[in-house]
Amino acid sequence: MHSTLIVARMEPGSSTDVARLFKDFDGTEMPHRMGTRRRQLFSYRGLYFHLQDFDADNGGELIEAAKADPRFMGISEDLKPFIEAYDPATWRSPADAMATRFYNWEASA
Repeated sequence: MHSTLIVARMEPGSSTDVARLFKDFDGTEMPHRMGTRRRQLFSYRGLYFHLQDFDADNGGELIEAAKADPRFMGISEDLKPFIEAYDPATWRSPADAMATRFYNWEASA
């Protein structure tokens, strides 16, 4: 499994709205089209963490391919009142907000 973690800033009190937008989005075939296996959203003191798990390491490629879909563009636009880039001066795409994993541990089976 491959994971990505996007870090951004979130408008205080907007977690219900953001969760609703993703619930509607995840109710379509879009997560499957992007290879998303699991999505988890977290907030902490004005920060937003979007953890997305994929079956394979090609999630980024599949998301890039899905960016032209009106539903992808729609959720991106709908999130704008609630989510803003952590560093707006350097943000061009979600890839600019992805955290870098520097340690990983998993329990043995």
